[in-house]
Amino acid sequence: MPWGEFKDTAAERRLFQRRTLVVFGFVVLMLGGLLGRMYQLQVLEHDTYTTLSDKNRVQVQSVAPTRGLIYDRNGTLLAENRPVFSVTIVPERVSDMDTTLAQLTQLLSISEEDLERFQRRLTEPRRPYQELPLRYDLDEQEIAALAVHRHELPGVEVSAELVRYYPYGEITSHALGYVGRINREELQRIDPVNYAGTNYIGKSGIEYFYEEKLHGRVGYQHVETNARGRTLRVLERENPVPGEDLRLHLDLQLQKLAYQLLDGRRGAIVAVEPTTGGLLALASVPGFDANLFVTGIGVAAYRELSTSHDKPLFNRALRGQYPPGSTIKPMMGIAALDSGVTTRDRVVWDPGYFQLQAGGRRYRDWKRGGHGWVDLTDSIAESCDIYFYDAAVRMGIDTMHDYMDRFGFGQDTSLDVSGALSGLLPSRDWKKAVRNEPWYPGDSVNMGIGQGFLLATPLQLATATAVVANRGTWAEPRLLLDVVGDDSLEAVLPETTRESVVLKNPDDWEFVVNAMAEVMHGRRGTARRAALGAPYRMAGKTGTAQVFSLAQDEEYDEEEVRERLRDHALFVGFAPLDEPKIAVAVIVENGGSGSGTAAPVARAMFDAWLLGFPEDPAPVVIGAHSEGGE
Repeated sequence: MPWGEFKDTAAERRLFQRRTLVVFGFVVLMLGGLLGRMYQLQVLEHDTYTTLSDKNRVQVQSVAPTRGLIYDRNGTLLAENRPVFSVTIVPERVSDMDTTLAQLTQLLSISEEDLERFQRRLTEPRRPYQELPLRYDLDEQEIAALAVHRHELPGVEVSAELVRYYPYGEITSHALGYVGRINREELQRIDPVNYAGTNYIGKSGIEYFYEEKLHGRVGYQHVETNARGRTLRVLERENPVPGEDLRLHLDLQLQKLAYQLLDGRRGAIVAVEPTTGGLLALASVPGFDANLFVTGIGVAAYRELSTSHDKPLFNRALRGQYPPGSTIKPMMGIAALDSGVTTRDRVVWDPGYFQLQAGGRRYRDWKRGGHGWVDLTDSIAESCDIYFYDAAVRMGIDTMHDYMDRFGFGQDTSLDVSGALSGLLPSRDWKKAVRNEPWYPGDSVNMGIGQGFLLATPLQLATATAVVANRGTWAEPRLLLDVVGDDSLEAVLPETTRESVVLKNPDDWEFVVNAMAEVMHGRRGTARRAALGAPYRMAGKTGTAQVFSLAQDEEYDEEEVRERLRDHALFVGFAPLDEPKIAVAVIVENGGSGSGTAAPVARAMFDAWLLGFPEDPAPVVIGAHSEGGE
């Protein structure tokens, strides 16, 4: 047998054993490495990987606080929160945004405006994984359609949220302001922690001024989610702290009455409680529905509001700066008496015009033939311009500026009324800086009757009138009455800074107040018809403000002047005469006569507040009782 047929079994056995040992060693080594890795993962790095796992399974979500409510002085709800269902998208969880939006457009009624607003929000800075709203106020059918197709739409959710709602929309819009979605600029200045999960912020008015109180403090919850990011259950929760509820001095009934009295005419009414400075009514007509701005107003709706000739978005009560006209004559009378340029008995001859020098320009009185001999009481009661032309020249701009400043003109004296303008109280320095001209005596003449450069807001006129009603005691205008359930009102309201107007002879207050009473109750008072039949005594002052200038010898003919170029009608007053409970400023744009247009409106406000609100208030016929130019 050939030698090649024999096998070396011993060598093969040794080779097999060596290979087996190598493989066994390799397997043992691999098992050792696997066990070592398992030990590292399960024991040494257990906490690390548990945390990473929980991050995939458990998320921390912010829980927005419920915004505080706003009530009027009688507990009527002015601003509440109502639940609204909206469809939202988390962009980080959507793989194809265009496809998702196309699917949603087929399922829901989504306008081009909604899509444009959503695309704009996509490009704005925002918090990671923040839900972006696509459409609000879904109905039951739309919610059901989204539920059926939910598995096809990762990152799309139906969210229920509390959205601000104003039950009296237009009536309270200018007084309360409104909330809206947080924009880019606001995102940069707000506290990112406390506003996590919050989509709305106060934009104007009380909503803006007391944002910190109304917002509350954010809460958190740990939720378990599936692979699609949908919430399965809440594991842990720290409840948010709701915002504070506020009660305002505002009286809804009086606010409604103010709107009814203006009856759609452009104008403003401000009513103040003299003893506290509380704003009882703050009406600017026409108004707008603040609810339109909460979730985002449409382009067409905003264009209609912003381009309207009546300017419904413009807050006339706080930002309307008008020549105050003769309504400042009581304050000018105080200034003239206290500065010594006139006395209670001093009389001035009124031929119907005033001249700084013989042969010079004639500054006309509203009454063509003049009032004859008049003293200070007559001049306030009959609104004689000539007396105040003379007093203004005698005082000069520096004295007038000093006294008008004490009454709050030329500055925002309110404590918590957001957006109020300061008007314009001119001085010689102001004119030099703005017009590079000196102050002329003719400028003083015009300022003496509230014309020329002097501008005031209805809020300022009501405030100055309240100071007169208080006989010099200041109470800065405010809206907040109290924080519901909280006694720390002093810590919420800004500190008062105004000092009382102290006169050399305190009896001058009563003298001027009695002169204002003659306006209402005197035989020749300009507003005597408005006070007929009143069971109480009131004080007031009528006024008109020119919208355009007349030539020296040109007469004003209301019938020939376009409606929007007619004089503004003004009235300021308070009631009752002793221990006043309400002070009012009324302006009716292009209303003509203050006595025939504005005074009856103020009388209706006085009656409602002092005698009770009628169940069905009769309309006030304005413009029917004009007593002449004032």
